[in-house]
Parts: sequence; C-alpha cells; structure tokens
Amino acid sequence: MTPRSILILVENLPCPFDRRVWQEAGALRDAGHAVSIICPTGKGYEKKFEVIDDIHLWRYRLPAEGAGALGYLAEYAAALLCTFVLAFKVLFGRGFDVIHACNPPDLFFLIGGFFKLFGKKFVFDHHDASPELYEAKFGRRDLLWRLMLWLEKLTFRTADISIATNHSYRRIAIERGGMPPERVFVVRSGPSLERLRRAPPVEALKRGRRYLVGYVGVMGRQEGIEYLLQAAAHLVQQRGRRDVHFGLVGGGTSLDEMKLMAKALGIGEYVTFTGRVSDSALLAMLNTADVCVNPDVASEMNDISTMNKVMEYMALGKPIVQFDLVEGRYSAQQASLYARRNDAVDLADKIAQLLDDPAQRAAMGAFGRRRVENELEWRYEAPKLVAAYESLWPGPSARARHAL
Repeated sequence: MTPRSILILVENLPCPFDRRVWQEAGALRDAGHAVSIICPTGKGYEKKFEVIDDIHLWRYRLPAEGAGALGYLAEYAAALLCTFVLAFKVLFGRGFDVIHACNPPDLFFLIGGFFKLFGKKFVFDHHDASPELYEAKFGRRDLLWRLMLWLEKLTFRTADISIATNHSYRRIAIERGGMPPERVFVVRSGPSLERLRRAPPVEALKRGRRYLVGYVGVMGRQEGIEYLLQAAAHLVQQRGRRDVHFGLVGGGTSLDEMKLMAKALGIGEYVTFTGRVSDSALLAMLNTADVCVNPDVASEMNDISTMNKVMEYMALGKPIVQFDLVEGRYSAQQASLYARRNDAVDLADKIAQLLDDPAQRAAMGAFGRRRVENELEWRYEAPKLVAAYESLWPGPSARARHAL
C-alpha cells in the first residue's frame, strides 16, 4: 500500500493519554503512514504542538468539561471550531489524505465531509454509541436524544469506512447507520503487554489492610461508582470487613461527588481516590490489587460497549468482579465473576467471595492473562486496522473483483 498522510481527530482525551488512539496512531505509523493528531490539552499534556515517536500532535485548550446537556454542547462546539482551524494548519503543513475521526462527539463528519469535497477520505472510528451514551448520562429520550441519532446517521453516511470496537457496534453501523457490511471493520481495543507490565505490589497502597480492591476508569454517572461505594459500605459496615481497602484511579465530572458520597457512607478512610495519575501510579495500584472491579451500570449503552479497564485488569492477571453485561462477559469470560445487574449487595458478595478464595483468584487471573496473550492483545488488532485502511484504496485486483 502506498504510504499516506493521516489526520486523527479526538476530543474526549489528550494524546498519548488516550491509549486506543495512541495505539492506532502507532500501528498506522509502523505501516509507513505519516500520522498527525488533533486533540485537547490535559494534565501533563499542555504543549500546543509536539512530536512524539514521529507522530505530530496539535492540541487546543477546551473550556471546563461539560457536566450537563448544554455544557456538553458548548464543549463540543468549541472543540469543533478549534479542530477545524488546526486541520487547516496541518493541511498546509504536513498535509493529509485521510481524516480519521474518533467520537464522541458525532460532529466531526462536518470536517470530514468538507475535506471530502477536495478528495480526502473520511474514516469514522466509532468509540461510543452516542444516543445510548446520552440516555445513560441523562436518563431520557428527548429532542437531544433524537439529535444524537440524526448526527450518528450523518456520520455513517459521510464515512468511507467505519471502524467498530466490537460486533455490537458493527451492527449499529450496518443496521442503524445504513453502512454496507464490507465497509465496517471490527478493531478491538486490545491492551499492550509492553505497557501493562506486571510488578510487585506496593503494600503502602493497602493503607495497613490485608486486601486491596482496585478500579481504574472515568468517574462519571454511567461508570457506576456509586454502586462500588455502596458495595464497599456493605462490606465494611454490614459484613464487618475491616481488612479491605479500595483504590479508585481516574478523574471525571463526578469525582468530587463520589468523594462526598464515600464520606457520607462512613467509608472515607477505606477509599483512596487518586484522580487522574501517571501510568506508573496507575500500574502500581492495579499490580497491588487483589481483586479488580468494573461497576459499570447495567444499561443499553454499557451492554454493547467493550471496556478498556476489563482488558487492562486481564493483562495484569487480576480476577474481576462486574455486573453481567453482554460485552463485559464476552471479553472476560472465566476471568470474572458476574454480579446481578445493578445490585450493590451482590457486587459486595462477589468481591468477598474472591477475597476469601486465593486459589480462585489465581485461576481467574491466569485465565485472563492467557486470553490477552493469545487472543486480545493489541498486536492481534493492529493488522485489522491496517487492512481497513487498505480498503480505502483498493488495488487493481480488488477493483476487478468489485466490478464482477
């Protein structure tokens, strides 16, 4: 395949902090393409321009992260404007042949569609099902929810190809987005074992207690942190477990609210909230954890979504407890116990079961690690991404087959 220049657009996280996007960028670079990224700034990623590993990064500063529907609209509008301006800087500098847009928001089709007028290709990297995400965040199907459906459909119609993170998202692209099946490619968010290195536990993170329950992810409404805190309160107060500490890694709009909730439940001293931290601090927490949890709320959105944290837990050989979600079960299989959907007490019971059974923890952790090594690691997914790009410019033989 002829080397191309690719411009990746991402709004919800800075790069290289956004691991999926960074892995995709690296895979495309390794395939011989020139890769640029436009993304927001963030803690530790304040430079407006830099080059890392031959990937050009252009960043813009956003207003505070939106917390309500109008807040998100303001955030996304600002991101769209900044991204459009920077896209022209890249065009007249390094240039690009393809715009690779990662959602949310489902607004980058406006940029992709504009540049398609000048012969550029548009790739939609479908990270989140926006209508389901809106419903999960705000609990309603209203005019804005219908707007999400419309924007999603326009995005699929604009895209030359779509990249889905799993087969549930592939069905959305085909059935709801109207895309031909041959133009939808599944590229899962596989963990990198080079990055996720196992290491000895840091006993200080247990705060003097015997066990540590670990969580890594966003502190938001659909992430179910309130269920995890309720489960922790049940363990500490109803079951008298004074031997377990909880380490929660990640930032988000609900972080301060969750800290207050922990205090209100009387478990403040049993929970550590780190906020967003470096990879080394994240890995220290997870490598120390005896059990890892994924408390994502059982909802239509989370049923169809593949959670990066589940993959990361498995890569580190950690047993998992989560609610019984379709894609969560597909990913973890025997590496996880599955609590009844949105049942904090059952979540607590499953955590206690693993804490009290070291042999089961070891067996589940080993199963998860093998599944990542043999099936789910990013090295198995990167060729699928490169193959999707090859379909944008089919060779003579492929064109002849298509003509037949």
